[in-house]
Amino acid sequence: MRLAADKKARDAIVLDMADAVGYTDYFVILSGASTRQTKAIADAIREGLRAHGDRPARAEGETEAEWILLDYLDVVVHVFTPAARDFYRLEALWRDVPRVELPDQTSQDGASQTA
Repeated sequence: MRLAADKKARDAIVLDMADAVGYTDYFVILSGASTRQTKAIADAIREGLRAHGDRPARAEGETEAEWILLDYLDVVVHVFTPAARDFYRLEALWRDVPRVELPDQTSQDGASQTA
């Protein structure tokens, strides 16, 4: 989550999708204040994970940058503008899916570098 936090991503949540769907284990949902920021967040995630040898199997929405989806198979990252996040409401759609507790991003406890 640090890669996204470094680009000022907001309202990060992680949904444990393992028992809900067969195509991924987790959804990471983030917001940026604008399309420019959502693009910067997605770029930071992509570049950071590429440095560890991970590339998305699929990426969508980067041109419009209202909703950018990075599919890493086990983890699908959704980066939204506030308006798109309000419109699609993935958290409400998947409200019965368990949320993963995120570490405090302000601490220096070695939080995960992914997403």
